[in-house]
Parts: sequence; C-alpha cells; structure tokens
Amino acid sequence: MTRILLVRHGHVPGIAPAQFRGRTNLELTPHGLAQARATAHRIAQSWRPEMIYTSPLQRCLMTGRLISEATGTRSQVLDDLNDLDYGKWQGQTHTAVRERVPAEYALWRNSPDLVRFPEGESLQDLALRAADVLRFVIERHAEGTIVLVGHDAGIRALLLQSLGLPLSAYWRITPDPAALCEIVWAEGRLSVVRMNETAHLTGLVPSDE
Repeated sequence: MTRILLVRHGHVPGIAPAQFRGRTNLELTPHGLAQARATAHRIAQSWRPEMIYTSPLQRCLMTGRLISEATGTRSQVLDDLNDLDYGKWQGQTHTAVRERVPAEYALWRNSPDLVRFPEGESLQDLALRAADVLRFVIERHAEGTIVLVGHDAGIRALLLQSLGLPLSAYWRITPDPAALCEIVWAEGRLSVVRMNETAHLTGLVPSDE
C-alpha cells in the first residue's frame, strides 16, 4: 500500500484579494510560514514519509523544506507539481479579469473544463500532469508514505483523478493553504481517505503581512 499525503503550500500574497498567482514565484508570508511549520509538525507526529516531492516554486519549496526538517525526510522537486499556467491572466486579480473579459471569466467560473487560458494551460493539461504524478509515485514507491507539496489547482486535479470525478467538478473541491489531504493506493485502486484537514492550523492568527 502507498499512502500519498497532499499538502498545499502555506499562505502567500495574492490569496486575498484573489489573484491568478500561477507560476509567479512568491514567498510564504509570515502567516504562511507558521502554517507550514504546523503542517510539518502534524506530519511528523503521525507519519514517517520516505520521500517528499514539491513543486519547483518557492512557496512549495519552503513548505517542503520545513516538512523535511521536521521528519528527517529528503525533499526533491517534481516539475509536474508546478502550478497551473494562467498565461496572460497571471498576476491579475480576479476582479480585474472579470471586468476586462466578463464572458471569459464567467466561463472559467461556470465551466472550467472548457477554458484554455490565453497563452497558458487548460485543465486538461493540468489533469495530464496530475496523472503523471500519480503514475510516477505508484511506480517508484510500491509502499510507504509519500508527501506531495503543491498548489490549489494541482491538488484539486489530483483529488478529482483519485475520486474518478470529471474536470467540470473542479470548483467542488477547495484545498485551504497548508491543508492536508490523503490518498491511498491499494489493490490497484486509489481511495481518498482525508480531505482538507486543517485542525492543526487552529489558533494560528494572521499577522500584518
């Protein structure tokens, strides 16, 4: 049996007000660092991971580093965990995009599986990367616990794949910053046994960022 822990990186600028962060290489805020440390402690308390894979972006690298330090586990970049490429929308706020191209923004909110971002990716591209990540982990790690540190969009795609749900259900899953999800691979089947666990973040108060 292979246990796969999904961890979204901690809080970063651009979460509120909402921004298409994508592949902008943002640092964790002080609150995000506190969240990442709490998640690292939570994992160290309950699991002994044999490997940590992270997105190449700084916010995930730091989250993965803190988990690595807490668990004594090696961390390695896995490019397929990179965030969704929002193309020309990257760096813009949701409000700005909605005002500039209302029809395109409405399609993203209502039928995300039909959208390709201008000069960017589609959810189908993201889903292919998510499937490659799962195949890689299953083939490389026949048993044990693996940690994947990624982004909101990528974790949604990994969970949809594991649940056998269509990309049109993208907005039905919401992984919070530094939340934990858990997928199990056993007897040739993926099962989701934990979703958006955030109890370890209780009591963390955002500071002035």
